[in-house]
Amino acid sequence: MEMLNILLAIVVSASIDSTMIMLGDQTDLHMKVVCDPSEQVVLPTFGKELIEGVEVVKVGKVDTTQTPDGQRELSQTLTLTSFKDSLYAIPSIVVVSGKDTFRSEAMSLNVVQPFEMDTTKAITDIKAREDAPIWWWGIIRWILLGLLIATVIGCGIYLAVKFLRKKQGVVEVPKIPPRPAEEVALEKLQRIERQKKWEQGEIKAYQTELTDVLREYIGGRFGVMSAEKTSDETLRELRAILMENGKWKMENFHELYEELKSTLRLADLVKFAKWTTTPDENEQALAVAYRFVRETTPEKVQSDQGERTMDNGQLKM
Repeated sequence: MEMLNILLAIVVSASIDSTMIMLGDQTDLHMKVVCDPSEQVVLPTFGKELIEGVEVVKVGKVDTTQTPDGQRELSQTLTLTSFKDSLYAIPSIVVVSGKDTFRSEAMSLNVVQPFEMDTTKAITDIKAREDAPIWWWGIIRWILLGLLIATVIGCGIYLAVKFLRKKQGVVEVPKIPPRPAEEVALEKLQRIERQKKWEQGEIKAYQTELTDVLREYIGGRFGVMSAEKTSDETLRELRAILMENGKWKMENFHELYEELKSTLRLADLVKFAKWTTTPDENEQALAVAYRFVRETTPEKVQSDQGERTMDNGQLKM
């Protein structure tokens, strides 16, 4: 439905897509203003309600175009809805230009209820949700069946292994105690010394193997698990242990600790900073490793202060 109001040089028109909607449905109202390009036109502003009972869901932007005869055309669309069944009279759309006011013709909107409500019945709550009962016996039965099957399989495996051992005369070999940490370390250092990888240009591989032996020995002798620790973290824990058992007070061990620190840090430079070492530095690192292992083994150690004995890494005076 479209209505026109032609006054002077300004024409205001309005149309609505549907004059009848169901309760809660939406329809669009289209407003259009045609005027001379020189005219200054003020369009109306719209709030949340167009009129009481008719809500404005969406206010579209104002589009400006030019008609074939050179006039300026302003258009805007409003989306309307209503939640109360009634016949609504929508008033004229008012446009202002200077001191003059221009209006479109009024419209109507009929909002109808899609169903009839029985107002004679009292309002009741929605029926609560009913959960299906849990079949506990079925669940327990399956659990018991699973346990029974697992028990039968376990017993079968145990009896089969026992029978085979008895038939074959298998004798369980007693566990061999682990080799002393210093024995393993010295054996690996001798292998590194024989290979002399630094003379073949494999300085990084040489330094890596050497520090791995030292870290493994420190873990076995002093309990410092340094595989996942940095060199500084390993040295701090080792120093604390040496100070705790009194070893730190001996001059030669303080000097040995400093040599060990220099060796580990030099290896870090080679491994992570692509540092190149001299032949003398490589041989010195191996000598420090030998000395550290030998002087921290559970054997008698001679010093200027007398003879002292260290057992399992614990210093005894």
